[in-house]
Amino acid sequence: MLRFTKRADYGLMAVHYIAVNDRLGAVSAKRIAEEFGIPPELLAKILQRLAKRRLIVSQNGPKGGYVLARNQDQISVGQVVRALEGPINIVSCLDHSGCPQEARCNLRRPVQKLQAAISEMLDAMSLAELTADRVPEILSIRG
Repeated sequence: MLRFTKRADYGLMAVHYIAVNDRLGAVSAKRIAEEFGIPPELLAKILQRLAKRRLIVSQNGPKGGYVLARNQDQISVGQVVRALEGPINIVSCLDHSGCPQEARCNLRRPVQKLQAAISEMLDAMSLAELTADRVPEILSIRG
């Protein structure tokens, strides 16, 4: 089963929360952690990674917290996931790790197509789409 790691899941939840509340100013890590029941230490590491990748910006002071580094429509879900997890690989053998089945594998090309489609969909979906009330249409996969 394909699923996000806790880190990616929590990161998307946090960035989404920051985006939804952007008109109210900076959102504190404490507020996000309390809102979603995320361990504060883990959330701090996630927010640091997102800030390091310049997806969010930390603001100091009594009304400090985090804001988006760019407009919601300029940050993709794919960027957030890659900032937290690195390259998107649905199977480990596609990252050239020397799979023992490589010579016999008949799934390499089909799995590459699936991975490309997933990456494309994540890159096409912006935070603005995540914060919209409507559910985006499912993209058809062609190849």
